[in-house]
Amino acid sequence: MPSFNVEIIIENKKMARDPEGETITRDLINRGGFQSITNVRTGKYLKLSVKAEKKEEAEHIVREMSNSLRIYNPVVHTCSIRIKSEEL
Repeated sequence: MPSFNVEIIIENKKMARDPEGETITRDLINRGGFQSITNVRTGKYLKLSVKAEKKEEAEHIVREMSNSLRIYNPVVHTCSIRIKSEEL
């Protein structure tokens, strides 16, 4: 059975505050001399290998896992799933 590389990207929704991103912007980037960078939004990145017959099945498995295990909070986060490639 083929195995697919899948990425999950969890980001804060635009209306949600991002204290980590604010701190990075203020304390690291701006103090480091990069004043042209005005905003940073942080998130989470997960990389999975998923055994499935087709990429659509791999995406379905990951979406079902993400929702049933609540790896993100749908009130304040968006969750994107990307099938990157089939492993060789």
